[in-house]
Amino acid sequence: MHPLKVTRTLKRLGENIQLARLRRQLSMSQIAERAGISRPTLTAIEAGRPNVSFGSYAMVLFVLGLLDDLTTVANDDVLGRKLQDARITIKQRAPKHKKGTHD
Repeated sequence: MHPLKVTRTLKRLGENIQLARLRRQLSMSQIAERAGISRPTLTAIEAGRPNVSFGSYAMVLFVLGLLDDLTTVANDDVLGRKLQDARITIKQRAPKHKKGTHD
């Protein structure tokens, strides 16, 4: 069983992939053949099924010319950066004096 948010996200991804295919006026058979997957696997991808390998999703995105979209995933990791910043300690140091000057 997958969390509802995961299910919804994959469904939306599948719908987006299907729309991209239709905009390009490509058949399911054409995409499946070019991606090296079966037509039933492409059907499962367009349905957003979680049991399809990530590699198959990536190959379909590649065929559609959308593979670079994957590089934006986790690109702006706001939560991760906040967690990282919370663990950073800044050492307090006295300012450096220029040579030849004294207070």
